[in-house]
Amino acid sequence: MSLLAAAPTDEGGITAWLLQLVDTLGPIGVGFSILLETVVPPIPSEAVLGAAGVLIDSPWAFLAVVGAATVGSVLGAIFFYYLGRALGPRRSHAFLDRLPLVETEDVDKTFAWFERHGRSAVFFGRMVPIVRSFISVPAGVVRMPFGQFLLFTAAGSLIWNSVLVTLGWLARDFIEANLHYLDYVVAAVVILAVVWFVWKKATGRLRRPASAGLDLPADERDQA
Repeated sequence: MSLLAAAPTDEGGITAWLLQLVDTLGPIGVGFSILLETVVPPIPSEAVLGAAGVLIDSPWAFLAVVGAATVGSVLGAIFFYYLGRALGPRRSHAFLDRLPLVETEDVDKTFAWFERHGRSAVFFGRMVPIVRSFISVPAGVVRMPFGQFLLFTAAGSLIWNSVLVTLGWLARDFIEANLHYLDYVVAAVVILAVVWFVWKKATGRLRRPASAGLDLPADERDQA
């Protein structure tokens, strides 16, 4: 039995479908969705957690959703952490660059973010779209102590997930009253995203990286 309130059933459309999906999944399903979002970035955690927030009707439901989402975030981050350790800077950069709908500049931005901010990048990077999916890779490349990585990842993910669920809860009355109109907003965002991606590809701005720029010891760079 789901801890969430029942989703509205008298409206159709994309937004109502998402609410129904979250209602059916329950907190564990929400956590699994966030795990997928961490590993496959195009899945929007904002939409899933926002919809879950709309259906929150008790403190226990809030804790269940945020807890499950945080566990999902951490598990996805651990996957990328060990991917970075296994592949090294060049190969991990090339692997991320070849993921569907992921651009070279997104990967470059993530590695540069880690270079500038070091360990704090793992904490704050969990709250930045796109970056939060990949920030674990450079942490693994430089072999950041796993205990520190886990602590900063869990803390950043907990804050990010709590904020998104809370925003959905605060806006629940507005969302439920405007499901039909929100569908137009969602459709417009999707169309604009597709047009932007096609334009970037057509103008030749999707490019392959030569290498990552992490400052590693010479022996680790030779192994990469």
